[in-house]
Amino acid sequence: MGNLLRYAVQSKKKDLINKLIKQGIYKKDEKHLYELSLSELENEYKLVYDRE
Repeated sequence: MGNLLRYAVQSKKKDLINKLIKQGIYKKDEKHLYELSLSELENEYKLVYDRE
């Protein structure tokens, strides 16, 4: 069960990172996207896509 949850989180993070990179976003402040938590990535995604 734990492995399944970990896989789901990592998969969601990869998806969000790829979408943000397509928008030209590679970092948030001084952190690379892969260093961010899922929650931070979701917040950044909302900020970017709510602007459009």
